[in-house]
Parts: sequence; structure tokens; C-alpha cells
Amino acid sequence: MKRYLMQRLLMMIPLMLMISFIAFFMLNLVPSDPAEVALRVSNIVPTDEAIALMRHELGLDKPFLLRYLSWLWQVLHLDFGQSFVLRTPVLGELAAALPATLYLAFVTFVISLVCAFSLALICLMTKTPWIDQLVRGVIFLLMALPNYWLALLFIWFFAVQLDLFPVSGLQESGAVFLPAITLSLSYIGLYLRLIRGAMLTQMQQPYVFYAKARGLSSWQIIRRHVLRNALPTTLVSIGMSIPALIAGTVVIENIFAWPGIGRLCISAIMGRDLPMIQAYILLIALLFLVFNCLIDLLQMKLDPRLRHH
Repeated sequence: MKRYLMQRLLMMIPLMLMISFIAFFMLNLVPSDPAEVALRVSNIVPTDEAIALMRHELGLDKPFLLRYLSWLWQVLHLDFGQSFVLRTPVLGELAAALPATLYLAFVTFVISLVCAFSLALICLMTKTPWIDQLVRGVIFLLMALPNYWLALLFIWFFAVQLDLFPVSGLQESGAVFLPAITLSLSYIGLYLRLIRGAMLTQMQQPYVFYAKARGLSSWQIIRRHVLRNALPTTLVSIGMSIPALIAGTVVIENIFAWPGIGRLCISAIMGRDLPMIQAYILLIALLFLVFNCLIDLLQMKLDPRLRHH
């Protein structure tokens, strides 16, 4: 296990280097000049002389490879540079915004997982096929609806009409529920399909028939055997959805004015804030790699057969 962990950690190094180079290269192909944007944000007339001075101040007048190596050296020392727009350290801005995004992602994940497991058990234990079809149909219909449209609908109904939840922000209690519910609707159907499919596969295995012959009830079979054996199958997909969930909060955070990294990323894109965008890309890429490694380790822990491969 330790050897496998070391191999995975060593594999992350070239992957992160490749991602950093691609991100730096692609963002430098943006046609607009970040120096001009920075001047306009500072309410300075972007004359040719002012733009030249700003490009020199931001280090944009250096050759591409030199800028990349200088930026990479800073990143290795946990220095992502200063924001072109905010003129503050990028790492500090990300560190301040990340807890809000993690909080939103955690609540969304819990809601999605609890609802998906509950609905999967209903679909599996019901004796009438139409209930199973109705539950899946409603969930998959909600998955097909754009989450930004659902967000606006929820704001109008729950916040404006019923006045049950705050419209935006993080300060008021209960402010997390509307954005979390909006995000969870996209993942409940995904988790339901994965969990239900894995459990149905396990229900066809010979040990289930043996358990029924021993007199165990359907609930006992599912709780003691089916859930345990279906877990490794769904673990990888559900685990890899967590960084995707964190990265997918961008639209919802902006609609609900949630002070997370998604909203920070949109502001950076609108302001052509290259250091902020580059740091955001590296953070999301690192989350994907770390979660991928953790899920593989957890899967090996749950399934001893994988330890010999």
C-alpha cells in the first residue's frame, strides 16, 4: 500500500507540470491585454506609455518561457503571484474563498448521497414497477433542467414568495440550502443510477438466493450483503464527482452571490486576471488528482483482491 501511494504521488509531479504549462500557454493566447484591463480597473487612461509601464510592472514584457519558469518557481514556493486586478496575493484570495466552496460542496454531497441511497432503496424494494419508473423519471427530468434556471426558480419561489431562505450570501443562517439543493439535483440522478445499477447487479448474485433460502428478509439482505458488495463499484464514480462538484459550483455561486472560489474565478475571467485563473486551474487539477488517489486507496482497502495487482 505504501509503495503504491508513493508511485501515485510521484506520478502527480509530471502531470501537474504538464497541466501548469498548458494552462500558462493557453491563457497567454488570450487576445486582450491584461495590462490594459488592469489600467481600466484602476481608472487610469490606457495610453501606450501607461500600457508599456504596466506590462513591465506585471512582467508581461519578458519572453514566454522565462515568464513560465519564473512563475513555476514561485508556485513551487507557494507563491502564485499577485492579482492583476485586486493587487493582493492570489494565494490569500483563494485561501479566503475556498472554505465557502468546500462548505457548499459538502452540504450538496451529503444531500445528494442521502437522497440517492433512499431513492435507490425505494426503487429496489418496491413491488410495483411503476413506482420505480416514476422515481427515476422525475429525478432524470430534474437532471435535464439547467441548474441556473432552477436556481432562479428556487429564488423566486422559496426566497421571494415564501420568504423561507435568504436570497444570497453566506452570513445568514440557512443560506446554504438553496444553492446546495440546486446543485444536488444534478447529482442525485447520477448517484441514483450508479447505486441502483450496482445493487441490482448484486441482487442477481448467487449469495442473495442463498440468503433468501436461509430466511433473511429483503431488507436484511440489502443491509448486510448487497450494500457492502455494491459499495466498491460505485465508490470510484462517486468519489471522482467530488472535485467535479467543487469545480461545478461556478454558476451557482455567482447566482447566489456565494463568496467561494467559483465566484472568484468568474471575476478573474471577466477581469483577465491571469494569475488568479492559473492558480484556480492548478487547484482544481490538484483536487482531481488527490481525490483520484484517495479513492483508489480506499477501494484497495475495501477490496483486498486489488492489492495483488
